[in-house]
Amino acid sequence: MLTFLLKAACIAVYALALASIAGWLPEGVFSHVRTIAAVLLALHALELVFMFRHVKAYRGSLAASVVLTLLFGVLHWRPLAAGRNRAESAD
Repeated sequence: MLTFLLKAACIAVYALALASIAGWLPEGVFSHVRTIAAVLLALHALELVFMFRHVKAYRGSLAASVVLTLLFGVLHWRPLAAGRNRAESAD
């Protein structure tokens, strides 16, 4: 449940930033949301670089895994890493 809420929060930040860029929000409302979204995206891009070995373990396409990592960061790749660790310890 917590993971779902955190993913929803990520989507909300990105959606509000896009709405702000498009001019759909009144001036001054959510004034820092663009900065927050940019920082979040930058952090997730760093996660993508440093955790790529886990990102590529996704069962779907690599492109989908990259997009999911950019959107959700640790919420996407951490379960992949845990599954990989369980598989390696079972061998």
